Amino acid sequence: MNKLDVLAKVELSNGETLSYRKREGGDELVLLVHGNMTSSKHWDLLMESMDERFTIYAVDMRGFGESTYNERITSIKDFSDDIKLFVDSLRLKDFTIIGWSTGGNVAMQFCADYPDYSKKLVLFASGSTRGYPFYGSNKDGTPDFSNRLATIEQIEQDPIKTIPMQQMYDTKNRDGLKFIWNSAIYTHNQPDEARYEQYVDDMLTQRNLADVYHALNTFNISAIDNEVSKGRNRVKDIQIPIFILYGDRDFVVIEAMTNEIIEDFDGRAQIMKLANCGHSPLVDSLGETKDAIETFILS
Repeated sequence: MNKLDVLAKVELSNGETLSYRKREGGDELVLLVHGNMTSSKHWDLLMESMDERFTIYAVDMRGFGESTYNERITSIKDFSDDIKLFVDSLRLKDFTIIGWSTGGNVAMQFCADYPDYSKKLVLFASGSTRGYPFYGSNKDGTPDFSNRLATIEQIEQDPIKTIPMQQMYDTKNRDGLKFIWNSAIYTHNQPDEARYEQYVDDMLTQRNLADVYHALNTFNISAIDNEVSKGRNRVKDIQIPIFILYGDRDFVVIEAMTNEIIEDFDGRAQIMKLANCGHSPLVDSLGETKDAIETFILS
């Protein structure tokens, strides 16, 4: 068995239990925060390939992987507050936090709320500082950009995105999940067959789909109001070095959203666009991604 397939668990003071993977290494600490439809499992390629100078922790957020989901989350802050309890339990400080997709939103919230913990922040195909909007649908199924949904009840009842996706989970529709990932994420390269099957197993552990959609929709740490959340300019509270890493073929977090992050950090972030790369740089551009992250951390 791969050592990374062995998960440890931490009981938090809020009644949740978070599972995590650890790769032993040197004194440089890295904390990996996964995105939606994934867990710590999806970090395996990076964890296997990073230099031995790094000790790496990859956590399953509440409702993913082997972590519990005793209380529903209502915001990205709920996830980031769990991370705070998690790192306190393990007595982790002075680490680089890397957030992928939804995990990028969680990492930004964590760094804004708890500035004394992370020494650097990597936003990895991250959702925007202004949230990830969830729109209603026109009769033909296309997004109705004049109708941004505002409540969890509206999102739960969405007939185009939420209900079909939840049905795939409920029926364990592996082919359907692969179709979604091949259409939106693995558009350039795919993992090897055995690893892909493990990733699908992992996707099916998620228990919080609509809640995550709602949390992303209402997230906003920018200075700009969106349709459902006021902008309170929490980006100003993130003063550590920031690295924005994204692919030029990302169909999940489109470039306009990444440009919002870049604009909101107002010249304070390093930026790297990966060529011929989609929403999973670990599959499309592992070597280039690993080298860029290691260079940023060690510089």
